[in-house]
Amino acid sequence: MVNNQNIHSTSDKEVKTDAPHSDEPVSMFSSKEEDLGFKELYEQSLNQIQYGDVTHGTVVQITSDIVMVDVGWKTEGFIPIKELKDAEGNVTVSVGDNIEVFVDKRDHEGNLVLSHDKAAKLKVWDEIKNAYENKILMKGRVVEKVKGGLSVDIGIVAFLPGSQIDTRPIKDLDQFVGQSLEFEVLKYDRKRNNVVLSRRSIVSASRESEKKETLDKIAEGNIVEGIIKNITDYGIFIDLGGIDGLLHVTDISWGRIAKPSDAFHRGEKIKVKVISFDREKERVSLGLKQLHENPWDNISEKYPVGALIEGRVVNLTDYGVFIELEPGVEGLVHISEMYWTREIKHPSKVLNVADTVHVVVLEVNSEAKRVSLSLKQTTPNPWEKLKEKYPVGTVVKGHVRNITNFGVFIGVEEGIDGLVHVSDISWKHRVTHPSEYFKKGQEVEAVVLNIDVDNEKFSLGIKQIEKNPWDELPNKYAPGSVVSGRITNFTDFGIFVEIEEGIEGLVHISEISSKRVKTSGELYNVGDTVSAMVKSIDSKTKKIRLSIKDMEAPAPTSTTPSAANQYINNRENIGSNLAQALADVKIGGQPKE
Repeated sequence: MVNNQNIHSTSDKEVKTDAPHSDEPVSMFSSKEEDLGFKELYEQSLNQIQYGDVTHGTVVQITSDIVMVDVGWKTEGFIPIKELKDAEGNVTVSVGDNIEVFVDKRDHEGNLVLSHDKAAKLKVWDEIKNAYENKILMKGRVVEKVKGGLSVDIGIVAFLPGSQIDTRPIKDLDQFVGQSLEFEVLKYDRKRNNVVLSRRSIVSASRESEKKETLDKIAEGNIVEGIIKNITDYGIFIDLGGIDGLLHVTDISWGRIAKPSDAFHRGEKIKVKVISFDREKERVSLGLKQLHENPWDNISEKYPVGALIEGRVVNLTDYGVFIELEPGVEGLVHISEMYWTREIKHPSKVLNVADTVHVVVLEVNSEAKRVSLSLKQTTPNPWEKLKEKYPVGTVVKGHVRNITNFGVFIGVEEGIDGLVHVSDISWKHRVTHPSEYFKKGQEVEAVVLNIDVDNEKFSLGIKQIEKNPWDELPNKYAPGSVVSGRITNFTDFGIFVEIEEGIEGLVHISEISSKRVKTSGELYNVGDTVSAMVKSIDSKTKKIRLSIKDMEAPAPTSTTPSAANQYINNRENIGSNLAQALADVKIGGQPKE
């Protein structure tokens, strides 16, 4: 017999059904039973159930499609089997189980249709109403992320707006999917099947309680544990429990930290030390490196200058390589200290991050937290061997590797080039650009002029293979001797005459003729051969002074040296001081600056 207390009227629940007449009673009597007396019929009529009622029934049969349920007085209805299966497809009831059902309708064959889901939903709506009116929390499971918030299963699908998830904005909503949490019913509309939930007040109350407890235990010097909440370029924010602390990037490690996000992740637990705490402003400064001793305190003893040590490559830059010697201690191998002879455009061409290398300590500065290292000094210096192998004056052979406007680079050893400066190419010729005389790959001979080991410079000379012709000129052309040569150039102040290949002398305009001459090209042309008398030769400055007009004066009859010298001296005094000053010009026919 079905008790009245198990039959719930749902006239106020506004539940939609497919029954044509929702108030039609469901007959529970056979034709024989209709012959009972009036008293029995009246009592049984009290037990009639209406469409839309929620009652209890007993499972009497389970098939592949339906579950038959006896709702009392031999009245049976069926529930579609899918309503009583779990997510894995297993049937959740057995024969004899007492379950709550909703009296839905009769199908086209007259069979009574029941619903377990609708009964559950009606019960949920009662719980929602009670939770809303009495400020009772409801449990639910976050199903998925939807537009504007989260979808939550509380028996029916409810909506949790993003603004109601936490007291602070939450960017990553996916972290809540699958979690079972408690919620406050913010509002509901049964007609529209709409429920809005909130967690703000729950989180706020929890944090206030947690915050009070955290503030009581925070003190400078304490070691605390927290959860990484946010990571920026300047530091990490850590949730200590209702209050956030800042771990500045300079307090993460004794060494260099490029980006905190490379080494830490949100949600990660971390132990830190409280460096400072302002209770009024609730500001907490934290430190991670302070949990360990400062490795720079005794750095000089650990890594003395000249020591050969091992390290790991942690960073590559345009100017060098950073080597980690131990956690918190890094040294720099400048690009100039990578190889003795090999030219490196970028360290990444020869080394990779995480490579293990041996280096030599060059300098240690504990105050500046700087260690200078060298990779090349782990091998012998080839420049010292070069100096021993090629003393100054040695003639070497090599190929032209590069030509610049200031000289020619000659490859002598593997990775070592010697420079022939433009001034050391020729004794006689004025070289405008070395490319006029050399080509890449050309084999040449040169003399070693200097090897500077410290500055890694190798100086060569080509002209030094031959003797300096200027050293012999004073003996070859004594003052007063006559020379012949070809005019190579005219200037405002005189004529340049080539007396030997590459060697020119100047005939000043005042020395061209005893007659008055307005311009140097008035009497001669370029290419003309003239005879002139040598007035002076300065081998150091490479200057030769010549005179054509002295050839016009009659020579002294006396052949004694004293008479000839007297004649020359007299002619020397004829020119003006200005003419003599203008005659001081550089070799190659260029005026003195």
